[in-house]
Amino acid sequence: MISEIKQDAQERMGKSTEALKNNLAKVRTGRAHASLLDSVSVDYYGMETPLNQVGNISVPDARTLAITVFDKGMIGAVEKAILKSDLGLNPQSNGTLIRIPLPPLTEERRKDLVKVVRGEAENGKIAIRNIRRDANSDYKSLLKDKEISEDEHRQAEDEIQKVTDTYIKQVDEILAAKEAELMEI
Repeated sequence: MISEIKQDAQERMGKSTEALKNNLAKVRTGRAHASLLDSVSVDYYGMETPLNQVGNISVPDARTLAITVFDKGMIGAVEKAILKSDLGLNPQSNGTLIRIPLPPLTEERRKDLVKVVRGEAENGKIAIRNIRRDANSDYKSLLKDKEISEDEHRQAEDEIQKVTDTYIKQVDEILAAKEAELMEI
């Protein structure tokens, strides 16, 4: 019973760190990467379709994204979708290829993005702590129902705290890497 609760908590904490990584991938760092456009959806014949299913996204250089649209009639819709997204990007089309130049980030914008990233990391830590709280309350209910002893309860709480510390440390490492990436010119 104790190991099942611990296993569940570990899985949920792992999912929380993965969600944090996905959220941080959307924060623009000044370098081009295809995952920047993951959140963009295009109106493809009346149906919202992810951009990566409408065209091929490539990175020709560090400051440019290029999109080769599969259906040439969709170029206008793809440009509109990119403009409507809150990414602040300005696509340029030459008929068959859409180029998206990424402007360099100013020092002020970098600092703002660091604050956003720290907020995301704090939300990740809160999620992990909530998972720990849930596991501890599960342990408490087992103790209350006399399914485990006081010693087992204390040991289980210590183990879940160690797991929590491990995942919090992972979040800190992810945050440090992202901050370094943002402040890099």
